[in-house]
Formats: sequence, C-alpha cells, structure tokens
Amino acid sequence: MTADLPRSSALTSPLLALDIGGTSMRAALVQGGQVLERVEARTPRPATPDAVIEAAIALARPLAARAAAVGVACAGAVARGRVTATATHTFPGWVDIPLAERLGAGLGLPCAALNDARAAAWGEYAAGSGGGTTEFMFVTISTGVGAGLVLGGKLHLAANGLDAELGFVTVPAHWNAGAPTPAGRLAPLEFESSGTALNARAVTLGFADARSLCDAAEAGDATADAEYRHSAAGLAWKIADIAALIGVTRVALGGSVGLRPGYRTRVQEALAAFPERYRPEVVHAALGADAGLIGAALWAARSANG
Repeated sequence: MTADLPRSSALTSPLLALDIGGTSMRAALVQGGQVLERVEARTPRPATPDAVIEAAIALARPLAARAAAVGVACAGAVARGRVTATATHTFPGWVDIPLAERLGAGLGLPCAALNDARAAAWGEYAAGSGGGTTEFMFVTISTGVGAGLVLGGKLHLAANGLDAELGFVTVPAHWNAGAPTPAGRLAPLEFESSGTALNARAVTLGFADARSLCDAAEAGDATADAEYRHSAAGLAWKIADIAALIGVTRVALGGSVGLRPGYRTRVQEALAAFPERYRPEVVHAALGADAGLIGAALWAARSANG
C-alpha cells in the first residue's frame, strides 16, 4: 500500500509528534518541517501497552492544545494504526494494539501512526535529504537496523506492517552463529551490521564499546577498521540488492553509527565493488535524530487532510 503527501512542508498549524522508543519517548510541536518545542521522558519499564500509552499521553498533553493533529512513530510492525512488536523482549504484550485510536482519544486529536523508521524515511524525503528523488531509502544503523522506502514519490507501506525491514534480511554469519542452510550459515543483517553487533564485537576485541571501536578505526587502527568495514560491507551489499530490485537512487544513513562520517565512507567504498547501476548515492540524513518526529508530524498532516 502507498500513500501521498505533498512535498511542501509549509503547514498552517503546528502538528504534534510522538516518537516512542525502547529507551525513551519524545513529544514535539512541528511546523514547516521544523521542531518548535520538545519534551522527553524515559519509556516505562516494563514497556507494556497500557503503561506506554498512558505515559505518552501524559508527556504530550501539555503540547496538544496547540496542535491540529498528532502523528506517532513507534517501533514494531504498524498497519492501519495498530502495532505489533517485533522486539517482544522490549515491548511485551504488544500484539495488534490500536495505538493511533488510543492516543487520539487520549489527546483529543486525529492521530496517524507509522513505524519509526518509516516515519524517519518520510521526514527525510519530505523535508530533508530526499529532495529531488522519487526512489529513496532511509536506513538507521543504531541499536538495530531499520529502513523506510519512498517509491515513485510515495511512502511504501505494506498491509502487514513489515515493509522495508532491512535488518531482517540475511547475510553470511561471521560474528554470530547462524543456522545452517543450503547456502551456508546466515544471520539477520542487524546481527552483523548494527551498533549492538559492533558493541559486542568491540568488547570481544578489548575495546570499551562500539564508539571506541569506531573511533579507533577512524584513527587508523587496523584491527578495529576490519570490524568497522565488515559492518559497512554487509549494509552496502543489501543497499546494492535494493537498488537492483527497485531502482533506489539515493540512500540516507541515520542513527548513531550511520551518521558517523567514517561509516558512510566505508559503505561507499564497499559499494564500489558492485556494478555502477547498483550504486545509489549515499548521504547522511539531514534531519538527524528529528527525522522520525518530523516525518510523523507530516504524516499526521496528510492523514488529517484526507
């Protein structure tokens, strides 16, 4: 399923945006593709549906009176405003939860919901690094690996909520023991390329954490650089696959790992091994950590306007 929104980010009224993550949740007033005001709180533990929704409403309520609608970006499979967790250890009990309906009722505003990576993809396309493209992909490389696709100028949304789950596609298992298959041992991409995977590998090699490993790699440490390049190469392979399958011409990298200059350079270098037609332009996300908030707000505007 796809849906349109005008590329203009000029809005007559502020929109309220919520970004619900496993560690924290943020609420913001957004207008014209800019964040005007924001608040933040820790995500409740355990992050059960009732606890999270009540906390999100309490966080956002002070901003709601000035907003025309609310958009929410949330981890998990999101379809028709309902959320089912893909990381059940982080969001226990999230099975077909009517998130948009409950937040809308609690805040007294029309509400639209998107997966957090899809919201960031729409924000980048409409108000960030996606300008001038019609086939665009946003990829976040942080705790996990997530993505969103804009095809033909439309945000791609699968009916089951599992579109663009780049972290779930498989690559050869080098850092993690994958199950044997006819093609060898394979693992999900995020087991080999995410910040969590880099962190585990860093500790194994004696570095304090993923950031320390990346810093050492960018400073010329050959051991650290080999691991850094392994992460980037897995992502580059899947970017080339997506370019070959659906013609994506620009990819924006976000997340704590993806926004590092050295990481983008290594992704570009790994892509050089593929035919030119399978090498989309790779840029950094222009909106940074606000891409999901802005995208959720713009999506709410589209939904409120029909």
